[in-house]
Amino acid sequence: MKVLQPTLAKVPWILAALALVVGVLLDLVAPEPYTGLPLLAAAPLVAGATLSFRAALAVVCVTCVVSVAVDIERQRPATPLLVDLAVVGLIGVLALAVNRLIVRQGRDLALARDVAEAVQRAVLPTPPREVGPLDVAAGYTAAHAEARIGGDFYAVQETPFGVRMIIGDVRGKGIAAVAAVSVAIGAFRQEAEYAPTLVALGERMDEAMARAAARGDPVISTEGFATAVLAEVSGDGEVLSLVNHGHPPPYLIHDGQLVRLDPTTHQLPLGVGLGDIAPPGPAPVDMVRLPPGASLLLVTDGVTEARDNQGAFYDPVRSERLHRSFKDPEALVDALTRDVGRWTEGDREDDMAILAVTRRRRPRPT
Repeated sequence: MKVLQPTLAKVPWILAALALVVGVLLDLVAPEPYTGLPLLAAAPLVAGATLSFRAALAVVCVTCVVSVAVDIERQRPATPLLVDLAVVGLIGVLALAVNRLIVRQGRDLALARDVAEAVQRAVLPTPPREVGPLDVAAGYTAAHAEARIGGDFYAVQETPFGVRMIIGDVRGKGIAAVAAVSVAIGAFRQEAEYAPTLVALGERMDEAMARAAARGDPVISTEGFATAVLAEVSGDGEVLSLVNHGHPPPYLIHDGQLVRLDPTTHQLPLGVGLGDIAPPGPAPVDMVRLPPGASLLLVTDGVTEARDNQGAFYDPVRSERLHRSFKDPEALVDALTRDVGRWTEGDREDDMAILAVTRRRRPRPT
């Protein structure tokens, strides 16, 4: 990609020069009353829409000089010469005005994107590299480079009950999704400290998100619910507990083997406000052993719904590149990101969030 950038930067210059040259040739070769004035006038328009202001001004000046020179060469009277010059000059002024407008809009758009990205980083900060008995790494890849915000989220937090974490995806994208993410992350960070179980944590988050939607905020009410996986690792790192709220299941990687941890029962997404139709009784908590050196991999549907050029979905279980031991969770996140990129050939349709935690083989000295 870096090799193509200089060539792409030359394209506007080539188009402007081509319009100028073809316009001159038509003006010199075409019989009267046909002229190449339309193409001569197109050169400033191309420059104004694609080049910098100084470059566009230079193209406008050159085009005016060329227009006068061609009319003199064709021995046209003064009136047609002045008319041609006026037409080219007027279009050149319009092209420069368009250039300033495009530059201003580009700056406003870049500022809006930077503000939105800063908001998302404030809502979704990078998790710490070490939490309790775990090493932690996370990655976020936007579907499009120009749309750097979305509805995927994750968080890791040490609590009196162990290390708790969440990965999820709210409905929608953009600023509206970030507003809903702020509610979900805020509810998780608050309730993770006090909810005695993962089930209670999910219930409290569901209530918090439903209340935000019930307040009538048009942003939250339309983008309010979220799929999520809640996970908890005991203080000694030995036991992993999971509750899945309609989200793609996580994966356990140990000794070169990758296993998908399908839930016993899928719970309703958080914030849908449909508690009356929830299954009776407490939600089941799936518990598995987390051996030393094992990694828990949590992903959003940007991973599991990534498609190749034949329309086939990406499946981490079938990927040979993930069936190996990783020295740390950051290497696992990088390997998965690259593998999805190879599968889709860089053409992703959804944002992709990845959270990986690895139980250290030896506890850190206190």
